[in-house]
Amino acid sequence: MYNIKFSISIFAIVALFAACNQTQENKETPASDSLATVPAVEVELRDTSINQAYKCYEDLKNVLVTSNASEARTAASELAIALRKVKGSENTAVLADKIAASTDLSEQRTTFTALSNDVITLFKQSEISSGSIYVQYCPMANEGEGGYWLSSQEEIMNPYYGDEMLHCGEVKETIAKK
Repeated sequence: MYNIKFSISIFAIVALFAACNQTQENKETPASDSLATVPAVEVELRDTSINQAYKCYEDLKNVLVTSNASEARTAASELAIALRKVKGSENTAVLADKIAASTDLSEQRTTFTALSNDVITLFKQSEISSGSIYVQYCPMANEGEGGYWLSSQEEIMNPYYGDEMLHCGEVKETIAKK
């Protein structure tokens, strides 16, 4: 009986890592260095207010990738300001305010899930002038409930786990110029 439980436990652990295509990361290299090696892909949305909100969202997502709660507060505050300039995004701005008010990285990431769900809808309905926005998903985020986010690059840079599981996730959809 003990051998069966032990085998199931080992299998579950292996399956979790396989689900994310996890590769061995060099623990001496911080996530911010990993971000610097990936060239930024410029995304432009036709509406200037929505474009500014997207750029602020990207900043917040990138800061969460580096696991910096203090910088996330600043980026979320800037996103809240930008969202208040987009008609119909007032409730999403409140989510950004909640991230800005928190000093707990785990809480910020949990709220980021709800915020991302809102902005995904916003940006899907917006007209893109150039570039592509990738809707990405990590099945392990939020204690296995999963979490979506947006990125201007196709490579996965996970804002829910940072350097713990930097490349965990997959591209679920591409939003491009129509």
